[in-house]
Amino acid sequence: MAAASLDGTASPLQKREKMYLLAVGYYRSGDYSRSRQLVERCLEIAPEWRQARSLKKTIGDRIKKDGVIGIGIAATVVGVVAGGIAAALARKN
Repeated sequence: MAAASLDGTASPLQKREKMYLLAVGYYRSGDYSRSRQLVERCLEIAPEWRQARSLKKTIGDRIKKDGVIGIGIAATVVGVVAGGIAAALARKN
């Protein structure tokens, strides 16, 4: 609904503000990729806008953090499975 309101916006300043608010909303809901897309569009309109730059950095940091956590979880799962297989093989012998 809010994204549709961007089409009727005449002023680049108003469009920038609406995109930024949408980006904040997507960030808070956990949709980091959509949030980053909107922030990048804001920065196309106003490259030196500090708030948008700050949000872009925050989004990037969050994506990195989530990626590291995901890698850690995957490594733990692989370790547990490998340990289980090793234990099963040790019992057989």
